[in-house]
Amino acid sequence: MDIYQKRKRGKILLLCTAIIIGVASLLYTNWLTKKMEVEERNKVELWAEATQRQNDIRIVFRNEKGEAITESGTVIPEIIIKENEELENKYLSFISMVSAQNTTIPIIVVDSNSTIVTNANINYKENRKDEVLRKELSKMKTQNEPIRIDIPGGDYQLLYYRESSILRNLRLYPLIQLFVIIIFILVAYFAFNATQRAEQNQVWVGMSKETAHQLGTPISSLMAWIEILKLQNIDETLIKEFEKDTERLERITERFSKIGSKPELFPTNLINTLSSTVNYLKTRSSNKVIFKTSFSEQENIETPLNAALFSWVIENLCKNAIDAMENNGTISINVQKKENQIVIDVTDTGKGVPKSQFKTIFQPGYSTKKRGWGLGLSLAKRIIENYHNGKIFIKWSEIGKGTTFRIILGSNLF
Repeated sequence: MDIYQKRKRGKILLLCTAIIIGVASLLYTNWLTKKMEVEERNKVELWAEATQRQNDIRIVFRNEKGEAITESGTVIPEIIIKENEELENKYLSFISMVSAQNTTIPIIVVDSNSTIVTNANINYKENRKDEVLRKELSKMKTQNEPIRIDIPGGDYQLLYYRESSILRNLRLYPLIQLFVIIIFILVAYFAFNATQRAEQNQVWVGMSKETAHQLGTPISSLMAWIEILKLQNIDETLIKEFEKDTERLERITERFSKIGSKPELFPTNLINTLSSTVNYLKTRSSNKVIFKTSFSEQENIETPLNAALFSWVIENLCKNAIDAMENNGTISINVQKKENQIVIDVTDTGKGVPKSQFKTIFQPGYSTKKRGWGLGLSLAKRIIENYHNGKIFIKWSEIGKGTTFRIILGSNLF
């Protein structure tokens, strides 16, 4: 469990780091966009103020003599007119400068009758000018409050605007950055897993072949001793049990020697393989463990199989079930042939598996035992899915009631 938990914590840490970076980027960019919103509003207000002051200094009326007069009829001296004209030219230069600086913020000014007076930073073709400006005006009305520009004589104009393309792109930046971070994390995650699996495979293959090699010598020695015992008039029942255990060791050696290489599959009677495995487990399990099967030993269900490795899978599932039942309960093995598929269910009455662990239980290093490396179910999955092109998964499990492992084999899977 420790190895699995450490690996799981590393992955969670990697994910949390990505989330923290993404959230920090999002918060900073959000703060930056708000600052830019204020700056753009200030620019637009400055543009409106310049227009307002330009309107304030304009001469409103001239009489028949060409004299400038106010609304009340007071004549304005020419020197003031000249000063105002100079001031107006200055403001005209000022507003031109303000307009020149604003090259990104789209602006539309309408009069009191909602007629468009002027616009800025909006792209359109002349034949679609009115259509484009109307659509832009509708968008602007939903985004920002208009700025009022008073005109001498009691009239007014309204200045509408929307955020610039720079600000709009800036809003999208954290999402794009978060997407890139997620892609990077996913690539790193899969690369890490691939490297880790490759290293684990090398370790498993090396250990398996070395174990098979080391078992070869004592097995040969045991076979020789059995032959000697046969000459000593020893009880034949005892010798047969020795032979069974020796054959068992030979099968185990064969299994270990085949790990790491693609085993050959031969048309095999599945029922014979299941029966021999169950019979072996019965003689070496507690009397409180009851084995139930849905098939008889005379049945024949043929399928491409590597009998040695498949027997190991069933044995592993049954031993895990015995541990889960604490050597007291029932193991049921049910076989069904459905069209081109063969379905094998191994059900126990043990502790059960939490739903959150249905997939992780097959991960290398996962184990609920204090002793063991947690490789049994991982290797079982490899044998069924990689070697036999089948499927193995937890079909059902309930805490305190038991678990059903399902294996699917069949010609349609090859």
